[in-house]
Amino acid sequence: MEDKLVIKGIEFASRLWVGTGKYKDFEETARVIEASGTDMVTVSVRRVNITDSKSENLLDYIDPKKYKILPNTAGCYNVEDALRYSRLAREAGVSDMVKLEVIGDEKTLFPDVVGLLEATEILAKEGFIVLPYTNDDPIMARRLVDAGAAAVMPLGAPIGSGLGIRNPYNIKIILETLDIPVIVDAGVGTASDAAIAMELGCDAVLINTGIAGAKEPVMMAEAMKDAVTAGRLAHRAGRIQKKLYATASSPIEGMLL
Repeated sequence: MEDKLVIKGIEFASRLWVGTGKYKDFEETARVIEASGTDMVTVSVRRVNITDSKSENLLDYIDPKKYKILPNTAGCYNVEDALRYSRLAREAGVSDMVKLEVIGDEKTLFPDVVGLLEATEILAKEGFIVLPYTNDDPIMARRLVDAGAAAVMPLGAPIGSGLGIRNPYNIKIILETLDIPVIVDAGVGTASDAAIAMELGCDAVLINTGIAGAKEPVMMAEAMKDAVTAGRLAHRAGRIQKKLYATASSPIEGMLL
């Protein structure tokens, strides 16, 4: 059955989104993207040169006919910088869609939700398709929707931590509260983490460090692809209820004794 993710009329065949930081070179990045089966790739506007056509560029290794490019404002610690790099990406013709980050602390890399809310409202009014990276607070998620977010991207755990989904209950509340896509961003360390996020009902998972930091990144990209697919299928299939006691798989009723 067809089961595509759609955000503001844009269709995505894959529910695994892949970041492009921390790889040893552009060639490895390209191999990982291919192995992941993704059709959405995030690129940091601040850290990667995506506007100078004369120098070697990550976008030279990504076929724009095959992949959608999602600029992100990673490394921005205030509203002004986040707005500047979002606008720069659009002016360079990369995308009207932006993964919006306003980081509040260098050690934890937790979002500055006050600044994030402000930047979301400004960019949404300017016609951007805003996907804010936020904490797992259901109230803030709802306020971001009110500010014009096209989807919300709550963290599963701190960026690069690999701790997995630390608070599945908050994620579940966010899913039950919102009527726009919810994409887990940050904290996924291995395939089971991605599967859990999808089993909860998340619409997609964005992974960077969990793949780039693996001993075999290309192999991990394949694992993440399969995990996201399996988790989505399990969510749609509907798991059995958890019970305290056993239930025989072959009931006694109707058996010949």
